[in-house]
Amino acid sequence: MKYYDKLIFDLSKAGRQGYSLPANKWTASVSEIPAGLKRASAPALPQVSELDVVRHYTNLSQMNFGVDSGFYPLGSCTMKYNPKINEEIAAMPAFAGLHPLQPESTVQGALMVYDKLAKSLSAITGMAEFTLNPFAGAHGELTGLMIIRQYHMSRGDEKRTRIIVPDSAHGTNPASAAVCGLEIVQVKSNAAGLVDVEDLKPLLDDTIAGIMMTNPNTLGLFEKDIKEIAALVHECGGLLYYDGANMNPLVGMVRPGDMGFDVLHLNLHKTFSTPHGGGGPGAGPVGVAGHLVPYLPVPKVVKGDDGLLHLVGADGQSCGRISGFMGNFGVLLRAYTYILMLGKQNVRNVGPLAVLGANYIKESLKDCYKLPIPTVCKHEFVFDGLLDQSTGVTTLDIAKRLLDYGFHAPTIYFPLLFHQSIMIEPTETESKETLDGFIEIMKHIAAEAISDPESLKTAPHTTPVRRLDETTAARQPVLRYKDML
Repeated sequence: MKYYDKLIFDLSKAGRQGYSLPANKWTASVSEIPAGLKRASAPALPQVSELDVVRHYTNLSQMNFGVDSGFYPLGSCTMKYNPKINEEIAAMPAFAGLHPLQPESTVQGALMVYDKLAKSLSAITGMAEFTLNPFAGAHGELTGLMIIRQYHMSRGDEKRTRIIVPDSAHGTNPASAAVCGLEIVQVKSNAAGLVDVEDLKPLLDDTIAGIMMTNPNTLGLFEKDIKEIAALVHECGGLLYYDGANMNPLVGMVRPGDMGFDVLHLNLHKTFSTPHGGGGPGAGPVGVAGHLVPYLPVPKVVKGDDGLLHLVGADGQSCGRISGFMGNFGVLLRAYTYILMLGKQNVRNVGPLAVLGANYIKESLKDCYKLPIPTVCKHEFVFDGLLDQSTGVTTLDIAKRLLDYGFHAPTIYFPLLFHQSIMIEPTETESKETLDGFIEIMKHIAAEAISDPESLKTAPHTTPVRRLDETTAARQPVLRYKDML
């Protein structure tokens, strides 16, 4: 162990101090903590110098993996590069210093960003209007489903309490539907990995509120029967919900609104380049077709007769308030900056480049890895483990071995349609050289699985920590230093 690999508690020496507080310029009665709130004893914190603290956290940051340090082909998550200008704009004092309770007249710039971003997303997706209030993708799903329920309830169609969800859907789809009080009805995929229209037809009746779909779906395949599916669902009185997690390959090429979708959410922290590692922050704006605009949540940004933008709250048809204030404004700023930086002409390149990269990797590796659905994919695709599995090397072993070669592992064991799923999404921001390097290592690992399978089964070997019991680490984490002794 290197000296600075030690935990900061190991570097602690009594009497060392890494900070200096300014003198108290207030009276004790104003600034002192009330006696009832004071600790009985000092916290058990390490006593270290400022230099040790800086080195400790700098070294910790270098042990982590991120899209700024290496290729991150995490399927279904779109871990693309985030331009640094996004961060610069979001950190501008004129934006970062705003308070949500300021008078509307003093935040016209922020409201204008909100309004223009909503209009940009409407143009990209083919929807009539957007709300930017939801805090994340799953929150957007819930909001969209609330809009669907409110639409049916307002028409007196109260028995529409069932929602159709494909068996290849993201796990948040049925979870969001359940939270919204809807009963989940599963529709199967056919042999081509697409929604089975013949399985769908018997499910459609006057109790169906709608169907949740991702297009392209979780296998990275475009649902070519989408116009027929839309017609069938609409004919029975249901609505189409679009899960925008896989919007990246469609940007600039195809609009969900033109496919017949009535409601959609977008993950700005995926498609529109905002960092989303570590669980947040995110943003899940929801767009709707024209007939659903009255049911959008409040508050809404509306231009008044005075020429100013105003926040309008009360609306009898709205599904209600779904967040405090106006969503994650810093994330919205980053997304708007990204869209402005690309411009209308270059936005058209996002989807085609994402699709090109995914198909390039798929075709380059299909002689080493099992490809259950060999058709052209969109932004991502799924292998079902190694082509030769005779040595017992699993998808988990492959993922761990990739870490030794400086690549983050793809999504594994999802979707659940295959036992050894390896789900790869390169995104449009990666160069051909990076993709070639990844392909070379994946081929090398496939060869190792035959010649030296133990090197995979015991991987990783070069990371700060080796193979962990991930289930126990997630469910029973040790978060205190003294519990490690």
